[in-house]
Amino acid sequence: MKADRPVLCCPDKFRGTLTAREAADALAAGVERTGRAAARLPLADGGEGTLDVLCPDLDSRRTTRVTGPLGDPVEAEWGVRGDTAVIEMARASGLALVSGPNDPLRATTAGTGELIEAALDDGLRRIVVALGGSATVDGGLGALEALDFDLRDAEVVVACDVSTTFVDAARMFGPQKGADAEDVRRLEQRLERLAERYRASHGVDVRRLPGSGAAGGLAGGLAVLGARLVAGAALVADAVGLRASLGSSSLALTGEGHVDATSVAGKVVGHVIGTARDAGTPVAVVAGDADLGALPDDVRCLTLVELAGSAETARRDAAGLAAAAAEALVARR
Repeated sequence: MKADRPVLCCPDKFRGTLTAREAADALAAGVERTGRAAARLPLADGGEGTLDVLCPDLDSRRTTRVTGPLGDPVEAEWGVRGDTAVIEMARASGLALVSGPNDPLRATTAGTGELIEAALDDGLRRIVVALGGSATVDGGLGALEALDFDLRDAEVVVACDVSTTFVDAARMFGPQKGADAEDVRRLEQRLERLAERYRASHGVDVRRLPGSGAAGGLAGGLAVLGARLVAGAALVADAVGLRASLGSSSLALTGEGHVDATSVAGKVVGHVIGTARDAGTPVAVVAGDADLGALPDDVRCLTLVELAGSAETARRDAAGLAAAAAEALVARR
């Protein structure tokens, strides 16, 4: 019977407090306190944390010295999973690499292109590029120039977690990266000119391509060279076998740091809910905080803030509170 099967702990990261693996461990600890068995399956939405999920074994990691987002060199990790290179653009061109104020007008994706080049030089002909956490709004030009506008017939899959189009990246993401109103105007103009340049040189108009604005337009730039844009949460879930794991589980516990409308529109929480329904497996959510109205009525959710009484306390003891939330959700079933 399904009730005898383990509870599947399959969260995304809780940004700033728990990695996906740490979150899965915390949920599993809470499940096991009820006497139930737990299975761990950390997930990611194609953004930050994707490398840790797809290449958890440190032996699968490589490090390449590349150009950082503002031009200083950085040591960027990437991974190999079977015959596939896994590149997380935040490791080379991420906002977290910038010490001090970011300069969104100058920030470049050159380092991400250099990582792709390193994978190509190693003979890898299938490459997953995970987007998210970028410092950049350069439309991918830095990466394309580093690649000399040539992917060498490799199959490149770009994992996106947004549907934003190319020019809209300036307005949607520029302020997160330090752009003021005048910067946003200049970035929009630059992306518009770049889109026309790409159309003229490669015959691809990225302006209406869903997801092309991800990572400040890096997704669109790579699409110009023939890369395929896909939903990141689905790509990662398929790679780690989420569907099969749900089929052998009695309950799925998923979650992330903040659940809102975007969580159920292409991110991990929404993907797990949909896939669990297809598998006939109940699902519940543990979140740092949540807009509960964003979740379906039949999906129960506990938040760390609710348990702790404040966001500050929730951040301080995220693992312990996640375990407590999981224990409570399982005990109520």
